[in-house]
Amino acid sequence: MKNRDAYLRQLILFRDKSPIKVITGVRRCGKSTLLDLFEQYLLDDGVFMESIIRMNFESLDFDDIKNYKDLHKRVRERLDHSATRAMNYVLLDEVQCVAEWEKAVNSLRLLPNTDIYITGSNAHLLASELSTLLSGRYVEIKMLPLSFKEYLDFNDYGVGGDIAEHFNQYLTYGAFPGVTEIREHKETIRPFLSGIYNTILIKDVVSRGTVRDPALLDSVMRFLCANIGNPVSVKSVSDYLTSAGRKTAGDTIDNYLALLESAFILYKARRFDVRGKAHLKTQGKYYLVDTGIRNELLGFRGHDYGAELENVVYFELLRRGFDVSIGKVGALEVDFVATKPDKVLYCQVTASMLDERTRERELAPLRGIADNYEKIVLSMDKTPYTDFDGVLNVNLLDFLLSA
Repeated sequence: MKNRDAYLRQLILFRDKSPIKVITGVRRCGKSTLLDLFEQYLLDDGVFMESIIRMNFESLDFDDIKNYKDLHKRVRERLDHSATRAMNYVLLDEVQCVAEWEKAVNSLRLLPNTDIYITGSNAHLLASELSTLLSGRYVEIKMLPLSFKEYLDFNDYGVGGDIAEHFNQYLTYGAFPGVTEIREHKETIRPFLSGIYNTILIKDVVSRGTVRDPALLDSVMRFLCANIGNPVSVKSVSDYLTSAGRKTAGDTIDNYLALLESAFILYKARRFDVRGKAHLKTQGKYYLVDTGIRNELLGFRGHDYGAELENVVYFELLRRGFDVSIGKVGALEVDFVATKPDKVLYCQVTASMLDERTRERELAPLRGIADNYEKIVLSMDKTPYTDFDGVLNVNLLDFLLSA
């Protein structure tokens, strides 16, 4: 079992603290394995197995738990009631499968010596009722598929091999941990990715939202995959569907986009006016949580290398704790404006800066920003030039391995 150290450290940091730990993320990104790792950490730290209550609600072992009353009763039966009891650790996997689960969790939270961890594959996990019941009493740990650095570790590649070729495989087949287990049998990867995609659509979108036309939803998803890194609006999606003979209402498209975001398969980056210091309501961009799923949906036909690089960088910035927007600088655009409370980073992503026209195009918006925050260009180039007029020139693979 491979470690996911960055996420495990977050769980350890909040261990025995009062907030409920809520682990969210797309299906098959490793949430259950993270609970396995945390459970093993607890056992290694001297916690008795009897003090760990672990339930996975996608397992038939817990199929009799239908609602919050069943859940509350089952957990209470297993709690250590001795006078000198130690902390009880309650680990609930895919808890959204239990009707009104949040009522049980809220009640269990009030018990002494009870530390609660839950996972879920849909943003509705943190929707209105939970937020109302647990306002200010939970912390969300947002989990993603493997970073490139983790991918190398999971495949036991280290950093001394053909890194560029490993990165090509990472782009092509994606970053779900399960892909690393079948990498030697490439004919099984496409069915594996297709299975993940279909499960997400059926279990986390269609069954949880107002989707009357799953085929239309699939068409919207494929359009977004083909337009990663391009400005997308409800109108642009509608125009595409109309041209394909699938005219539909804008409200339906808007609903489908929201549902895909809720399933953590699609992420939206809003546009930010760098000079006006304000987010704009239009012309956001969407990024897909895994390039392997994108290639599966588009047929592995070698679509837009630059867009895939941009997609990888977007999620790497999220992993590093940044809020990420698309930058507007007058009539020009910065690929990413990444912010933390104590840091701002302006970032351009391109396959190469060797062509002079490309170089000028990428540098122009960065030169138009008057502040002194860090500005970088990420490319696949290996050159001795470390900066262009104060804008850092960084090899993209070096950047991904620097975390």
